[in-house]
Amino acid sequence: MSKYYLFQDTKNCISCHACEIQCKTAKNLPIGPRLCQVVPVGPKFAGSTPMATYVFMSCFHCENPWCVASCPTGAMQKRPEDGIVFVDHELCVGCKACIRSCPWGAPQWNPDAKKVVKCDYCKDRIDIGLAPACVTICTTGCLHFGPAEKLPGILRKRHAEKVAQTEEV
Repeated sequence: MSKYYLFQDTKNCISCHACEIQCKTAKNLPIGPRLCQVVPVGPKFAGSTPMATYVFMSCFHCENPWCVASCPTGAMQKRPEDGIVFVDHELCVGCKACIRSCPWGAPQWNPDAKKVVKCDYCKDRIDIGLAPACVTICTTGCLHFGPAEKLPGILRKRHAEKVAQTEEV
């Protein structure tokens, strides 16, 4: 698995799509490829109130990525130091083997470049100590990025705050 994890607190997502727009801007992508996307789930009824939730989807940076295994040129790679899966655009010939092999639809076709693109957690930003572009723009702060072992603490903290609020009553 990747050393890093991008976590979405679905409770706070309002489906503003700022993350998608920031990603496309940061990667200079045309209409079409979406390296991350907010997917609506629902609406479902909670009692008599219709409610929807929104799930942030991007590459999972798999431990054994099928996209890497299927790439005939070695363009799809996984960094050994942190597990980030990325496309070396110099090696990509646009065969789309990685697109066909990924069960999650993470690799996307860039019609302008005639090559594949995918979420790489903005590795250029991470390498200089910054968060991915999508995380920095999130208007509700529902996207969190960091070392995989530290992010479960966000949920524990929220649960503890909820328990503390109910005990005060």
